[in-house]
Amino acid sequence: MNDPRIVKLAELLVCYSVKIKPGDKVLVNGTTETAPLLKEVYAQVLRAGGHPLPLVSLPETEEIMYRCGTDQQLAFIHPPTKLGIETYDATISISGADNTKSLSAVDPARVVIRNQARREIMDLFMQRSAAGELRWVGTLFPTNAYAQDAELSLRDFEDFVFSACLPDLDDPIGYWERKSADQQRIVDWLRGRRRIRVTGPDTDLTLEVADRLFINCDGRHNMPDGEIFTGPVEESVNGTVRFSYPAIYQGRELTGVQLTFKDGKAIAARADKNEEFLNKILDTDAGSRYVGEFAIGTNEGIRRFTKQILFDEKIAGSFHMALGAGYPETGSLNRSAIHWDLICDLRRGGEIRVDDVLLYKDGRFTLD
Repeated sequence: MNDPRIVKLAELLVCYSVKIKPGDKVLVNGTTETAPLLKEVYAQVLRAGGHPLPLVSLPETEEIMYRCGTDQQLAFIHPPTKLGIETYDATISISGADNTKSLSAVDPARVVIRNQARREIMDLFMQRSAAGELRWVGTLFPTNAYAQDAELSLRDFEDFVFSACLPDLDDPIGYWERKSADQQRIVDWLRGRRRIRVTGPDTDLTLEVADRLFINCDGRHNMPDGEIFTGPVEESVNGTVRFSYPAIYQGRELTGVQLTFKDGKAIAARADKNEEFLNKILDTDAGSRYVGEFAIGTNEGIRRFTKQILFDEKIAGSFHMALGAGYPETGSLNRSAIHWDLICDLRRGGEIRVDDVLLYKDGRFTLD
């Protein structure tokens, strides 16, 4: 029998996040590890009158592609993949790995080839999303691999995941509607502001946000959610930031990542571990050393680092930046084949000032 929390989560994804309507064509992406939630989402889409198409990945297929595929095969985009992004009304994606380190030995140059080839798909996805033509949400299903990364038992990790997604199990939709209203107050205050300065341990960063929009992340695209983000003016980022937590990308873990920006571009990138990999990825294309997103985490239910970006970027008391592609709905013009989030904890001596007004101190908003 399914965990009743799986049913509640599926209902939340289908009825709140992407609001499936009769006749909607819906891609449901997952792996065999996510089967309990994937099947329940499939059923919920049917109940809502939609047409779900499940796309299920088998374990190790991505690893096999990197090991056996030619450069041409790595770069190939299947026409149905593009067609789905071009023509479907919604996507629901469920992450569920059986081995989070399966790609850790892949040559970074081959990762770049695959990322570059998928840039067209990423651009199309973001454009249709910004235009309101494609509704999407991503979530994570608790697996042993994720639990091991978080240094938790599977049961404890399941409790962590479901409590972050369903803080009010009796009324999950009502909870996220209230969270949305609370965050909107901050978004409204930020409207029309021009300059942000972030300071903290080994961090002093400035960026411009004039004419850029802040987005209220309230469970429509991520579940769990809890952040406020924008796309900074591309050539405005200056200063240095040292990220508190390890950065995870394609199965590799990078620690002690520090970036120095000048006129928007990361002119220096250092790491205590995997620095060469860091610079390889940042040289993917012309946009990959520029910042596509600046965000503040607001989810009070997420207080620990788990090595899963879906949760970690929402940690209350943190901010994160994404190198690479920005979301067009913010006004961001940065385009890239990558979108890589890196997280900085501000709970011990951090501040965010907006137009010289203190907005955030030691991980808490200071607005009345």
